[in-house]
Amino acid sequence: MIEPFFLVGSQGALFAVYHPPVNQGSEKGAILYVPPFAEEMNKSRRMAALQAQRMAAAGWGVLIPDLYGTGDSAGDFADARWTIWQDDLLRCADWLRQRGYEQLTLWGLRLGGLLAMEQVAAISAARLLLWQPVLSGQRFFHQFLRLRLTADRFKGRSDSMGQLQEKLAAGHSLEVAGYDLHPDLALALERVRPVVPPTSVHVDWLEVAGTVDAALSPASQRVVEAWRASGVTVCAQTVIGDAFWTTQEIAEAPVLLEATLTALLDNAP
Repeated sequence: MIEPFFLVGSQGALFAVYHPPVNQGSEKGAILYVPPFAEEMNKSRRMAALQAQRMAAAGWGVLIPDLYGTGDSAGDFADARWTIWQDDLLRCADWLRQRGYEQLTLWGLRLGGLLAMEQVAAISAARLLLWQPVLSGQRFFHQFLRLRLTADRFKGRSDSMGQLQEKLAAGHSLEVAGYDLHPDLALALERVRPVVPPTSVHVDWLEVAGTVDAALSPASQRVVEAWRASGVTVCAQTVIGDAFWTTQEIAEAPVLLEATLTALLDNAP
């Protein structure tokens, strides 16, 4: 049975759902999910839950938190900060270790992948599982701002990307697609980049594509090759599936679910 509960965070209570291993005698470790950004988090909830159920059935304990200012956790999105989210993950990892788990895996989706990359060393995780990781916080942030520009045009406004950035630089928050974005969080997004994991960390990198046997995106391939050149073991693959984090209706990518579980079982560090 899953266990919803509130975990003590630095700024307030963090809502989380814990999926215990189905067979308590065959625990393989714990997996900490790092959710994506804004509406992508909501679009991805079903996939995260479906994957967590499969992981738990295979022997992992899985923790799925709502980071501060998101979901059912304390605070509003306007209160969210990158540094707070970093601390949230540390507290979640501590909670798992208090439950007796020694080997942890960080599982990051989209922007959560960048956050997981940053924290994998601080948490001393043994594995890093990445689903379609964002590789440029700046590019991702600008794409997010374009949602505001599109909405403004429908309302007859004509702000430019530069004007929106000037407002943030002046200390003003922006409402984007129903989310109030604080300038401190915007600045952090502008700066975040992929971080090379320690060589002791095993990485499973999975992306979805529209065709069978598609290659990783060129940007992903460059990062994977750079990590491998640094001595990091990276098992990368693409699977056919929909971009469920951005589809209009809630979607599933069943091949990704199975490929992820197979990678975790086969690619042991």
